[in-house]
Amino acid sequence: MNAIVLAILVMVGLCLARVSVVFSLVVAALVGGLWAGMSVDQVISAFNDGLGGGATVALAYATLGAFAVALSRTGITAMVSDKALAWVGARRGAGEQAAPGGVKWLLFVALILVGAASGTVVPVHIAFIPILVPPLLGLMNMLQLDRRAVACVITFSITIMYMTTPVGFGTIFLNDILTNSVNQAGAELGMQVTTAMAPKAMLLPALGMLLGLLVAVLFSYRRPRGYQSPLNEVKQDKASRPQLSRKQLMMIGVAIVGALVVQLTTGSMVLGGLLGFALLSMNGLFKWKDQDDVFTQGMRLMALIGFIMIAASGFAGVMKASGAIPELVTGSGALIGNNPGLAALVMLLVGLFITMGIGSSFSTIPIIAAIYVPLAISFGFSPLATLALVGTAGALGDAGSPASDSTLGPTAGLNADGQHDHIRDSVIPTFIHYNIPLILFGWIAAQVL
Repeated sequence: MNAIVLAILVMVGLCLARVSVVFSLVVAALVGGLWAGMSVDQVISAFNDGLGGGATVALAYATLGAFAVALSRTGITAMVSDKALAWVGARRGAGEQAAPGGVKWLLFVALILVGAASGTVVPVHIAFIPILVPPLLGLMNMLQLDRRAVACVITFSITIMYMTTPVGFGTIFLNDILTNSVNQAGAELGMQVTTAMAPKAMLLPALGMLLGLLVAVLFSYRRPRGYQSPLNEVKQDKASRPQLSRKQLMMIGVAIVGALVVQLTTGSMVLGGLLGFALLSMNGLFKWKDQDDVFTQGMRLMALIGFIMIAASGFAGVMKASGAIPELVTGSGALIGNNPGLAALVMLLVGLFITMGIGSSFSTIPIIAAIYVPLAISFGFSPLATLALVGTAGALGDAGSPASDSTLGPTAGLNADGQHDHIRDSVIPTFIHYNIPLILFGWIAAQVL
C-alpha cells in the first residue's frame, strides 16, 4: 500500500474514533513516514521542518479569536442577537408562520454572499467567521437550524468563488497556480492553456458543488435540530445589559473597518486582528484590567484550530519528504490500462487522497500537475479537460479534510458554544455533499470538454 493512502486511512480512522485531530495527524505522519522507508529521526525532522508553514495561520487565528471575544465583551454581539431574536419573535407573534423559514433562507443567502465576498472583493478568507457567526447562534437555536447545514453553506461560499472566479483568491488559484502549473508541465509536450480557459474548465465541477449544497439544505439537514442556549448568551434581563452609546457604536465600527483595512493593505490577518483588539481596548469598551483575560479567552477559542493547522503542515512535510506522492500518481497508471474514463476517475481519486492529507488545494496542484498533465495528454484529453481534471483533483478534499480551512473555519464559528463537533458536524457533511459530486462532475467534465 502506498504510504500516502495508508497515512490518510489512519488519520481518518482515528478521527472517526473520536481521537483528537492533532494526535491523529501526528500518528498518521509517523505511520506513513515509516511505511515509506524513512527512519524515525527522518520523520521527526521532516515533521518539524513542516511545522513552520502553519505557524502564521495559527497566530492569525489566535488574534482573530481575541478580536471576536473583545467584540462580544462590548455587548455589540448580544445587541445584534437580541434584535434578530426579537424580530423573529415579533413575526411569530403576529401569526406569520412562514417567518422562521424566511429567516432561515435569508441567513443562508447572507452567509453565501459574505463568504463569496471574503474570497474576492474583500479577500479576508475565513477571518469573518469567528466574528460573524457566534452572535447568530442564538438565532439559529430559535429557528432550530441544523448547524451541519450551516457548515455546508459556509464551506460552499468560501470554495466556490476561487474555483470559478479569477478575482482575489480565485486569481491565485486559477491563474497563478492552475494555469501556470499546467503550462509548465505541458510546455515540452505541446499543450498550452490560457487564463480565460480555467474558469470554463471549472464550471461543471462547480455545478457539482451547487448540487451538493442543494441536497444538504433541502434534504439532508432540513429537519429541525435542537441545541442548548449558547454559553455566551448573557442570562440576565436586557435592562441590566450594558447599553451602547452612539459614540461606542462608532468606535466599534472604526475597530472593525480598521482591522479590515490593515489586513487588506498589509496582507496580514495578525496585524488586522491586533489593531481591532487594540482599538476596542483603548476606547473603554471593556475594562482595561480585563484585556489580558479577553485576549486569553480569544486565543483559547481558536487554539485547537491553530494547532490542527500546525500539525497539518508537519504532516504535509512528512508526506512530501517520503516521496510517496509521485509514487502514488505514477503507480496508479498500472490500474488504468488504455481506458480514458478510468484514467479520469483514478486521477480524481488520487487527488482526493493527496489534498485530504495536505489540507490545501492551492498546495496540491503544483505537486500533481507535473505528472497529471503528461498522463492526460497520453490519453488524448483536451486542454480544457486537462484543466478540469487537475483543478478538480486539487479542489477535492479541500472540503471534507479535517485539516482544511474550509472545514476548520465553519467549526471556529459554529462551535463557539461547544455544541458543534468538527469531525461529525463539519468534516463528514462537507465530505459527503461536496467530494462525491465533485468526482462525478469532474469526471463528466473530462469526458465532454
